[in-house]
Amino acid sequence: MTLQKQLKPIHLWAISVGMVISGQYFGWNYGFEQGGIIGLAIATLIVTVFYTTFMFSYAELSTSIPQAGGPSAYARRALGPFGGYIAGIACLLEFIFAPPAIAVSTGAYLHFLIPAVNPVYATVGAFIFFVLLNLIGVKEVAVIELTATIVALIGLSIFYVAGLPHVQTSNIFNDHSFINGPTGVLAAIPFAVWFYLAIEGGAMAAEEVENPKKNIPKGFIGAIITLATATLFTLFVTAGLGGGSGKLADYPLPQALSSVYGNGISTVVAIIGLFGLIASLNGIIMGFSRQTYALARDGYFPKFLAKTNKKGVPVGGLLIPGAIGVICAGSATFANALIILSVFGAMMMYCISLVSLFILRKKEPNLSRPFKVNYPVVPSIALVLGILCLYSIIKYSVLTTNLMLFGVSLPLIYVILGIFLLSITYYVFYGSRQLKKEAANSYQEASIK
Repeated sequence: MTLQKQLKPIHLWAISVGMVISGQYFGWNYGFEQGGIIGLAIATLIVTVFYTTFMFSYAELSTSIPQAGGPSAYARRALGPFGGYIAGIACLLEFIFAPPAIAVSTGAYLHFLIPAVNPVYATVGAFIFFVLLNLIGVKEVAVIELTATIVALIGLSIFYVAGLPHVQTSNIFNDHSFINGPTGVLAAIPFAVWFYLAIEGGAMAAEEVENPKKNIPKGFIGAIITLATATLFTLFVTAGLGGGSGKLADYPLPQALSSVYGNGISTVVAIIGLFGLIASLNGIIMGFSRQTYALARDGYFPKFLAKTNKKGVPVGGLLIPGAIGVICAGSATFANALIILSVFGAMMMYCISLVSLFILRKKEPNLSRPFKVNYPVVPSIALVLGILCLYSIIKYSVLTTNLMLFGVSLPLIYVILGIFLLSITYYVFYGSRQLKKEAANSYQEASIK
């Protein structure tokens, strides 16, 4: 059974924004420690320009090749089977490790609201619930995503309206607002990325979008405008309320408001903030199931991961990565390591996708491109900034962070190298052979016809 075309631009907008919206509610604020308020603001500006140029470039790729594999499909067409595989692994690194980070924050928000709730149990319970929820079908999940996204945006609006009158410029411009100079700006980039991480995930629903050539650009462009606007206000209001100083937490918006209003309105924002976390958790889980499905369908992974149920949901592609995510969420100590793993995978995948765009322009000039980016200016800006961001993520985050897993502290660089070593070994001994078999079978079927 194949995926079903049921999504409209509003659904794609909701999926794209929903996958990201939790990034407004937590994670990004750890950039204050790296560059101060001004340093994080500059980093956020760089990242915003990158994502804006990247999403226009990505819209060209996703409308030219509207497949569930997203980046793996683009890279395979441009760089060959191995390039497509590496892009797919980088994408899975992003989409498998982002949900545990979001789930951990969901547990932290629940614990903030109800101190008696064990945050670890809440984390694991939320993750399992949304993995199972995704079994009901893409249209139903998209409606849930739309509802949660709208509620989360309402929560942000409440935060802005309540916080703006109390913003103090002394909280933004002071002796600690720009620390570590240019190095601080680069070190803050990985956390600024969290404002937009996974916005491209809507492309993985491309095969399920009605009239993708027209509707995908509408959904993508609407999403980047929405998130850029929200990012500006979230950073300004949180910093203006003093959220850039003191002990940082996994619930920065309620923490900032509580300094002005106490726990009253802060609790309301925390409750609504849960909808943002729900939207991202739900949307990214859908994203990794489609990426796994596409890699299995194309022959990279075992075929059972591409089997769908009556609702068109790839069950194996949902449950196997979901189980990995649950283990990470329940056993990892949230010291930003999961965020950094996810951000690294995302930026690596973005750069591969941009290189694929340049190659496809040369290699297939006659490829149908219903949406054309301003080439080569826009994708060139995106690629240069993407490489800068990837450098910053590796130097200032990957090489300086450890992941606590089952009580063992593992350097993050070893974790990443281990994942790619295992992935490449799997490809050499299994994946490449499967691809050859698929090609041979396709050739025989074509000859018979």
